[in-house]
Amino acid sequence: MKKILFTLALIVGTTFAVQAQTISDNAIGLRFGDGDGFGAEISYQRALGSNNRLEVDLGIENGNRFDGFKLTGVYQWVWNIDGGFNWYAGVGGGVGSIDFDDDFRPNNDDSETFILAAGQVGIEYNFNIPLILSLDIRPELYFGDFRDDLESDIALGIRYQF
Repeated sequence: MKKILFTLALIVGTTFAVQAQTISDNAIGLRFGDGDGFGAEISYQRALGSNNRLEVDLGIENGNRFDGFKLTGVYQWVWNIDGGFNWYAGVGGGVGSIDFDDDFRPNNDDSETFILAAGQVGIEYNFNIPLILSLDIRPELYFGDFRDDLESDIALGIRYQF
């Protein structure tokens, strides 16, 4: 009976070890989305454990009538689906600034600093080469004078992992 229980425990343990995912210690790349007017973001991910990480994104935008930046940090939990496929979810926040230029009314420039709360859900694929592709949605709730709303940012990410 002990041999059967030991064999069963070994099989179950091996199955979970094979199913366990590994996330890279570091990944850097770009996150392409435009739900909130900031287009592409420089993205960095840092593993904090075997199944969680911190993602920090910096978006910079120079438009015809505004200039701005946004820095967002999201704590993520990562779960393996199958092989190189993972899905992840997280929560976080950020800070940013927008400077509006009004060409129609001289000397009437307006700028704003804002904070935001964010959630994130996505799926990613880790290739055998040091490349990660991801697709996610990040609802962001903004708190500011001009920008005080909820926006959803859908983005495609490409990152080099090391």
